[in-house]
Amino acid sequence: MPPMSFVGTVTKAGFMRKTATVTVSRWVVDKRTGKRIARSKKFLVHDEQDQLRQEDSVVIRNCPPISARKRFTLETVVHSPTRERELAHLVARESAASTSIPAPSETQSAALSSQ
Repeated sequence: MPPMSFVGTVTKAGFMRKTATVTVSRWVVDKRTGKRIARSKKFLVHDEQDQLRQEDSVVIRNCPPISARKRFTLETVVHSPTRERELAHLVARESAASTSIPAPSETQSAALSSQ
């Protein structure tokens, strides 16, 4: 079988070790009406590092059978909303920690206590 790669969305992750379910959608034109119809297929994908999260956009590639239903492996993660959100929270937390109000110096605290 020639190498095939698809771009899909992770619909289920974290329930099976090293496995995620990826839904690949494509458009098909109906012969009779000429309208576009969305068709989708689910694939079980081997994820060695267990890095996939739900709603990630990924590129998967076919490989020799890993299990009875697993025939694809993760190639790259194109877009990960969960990781971006976690990264944004981390950056915000670090910037808040670096720009926090400094502790009063000894002269300021002495001046405040004398009043």
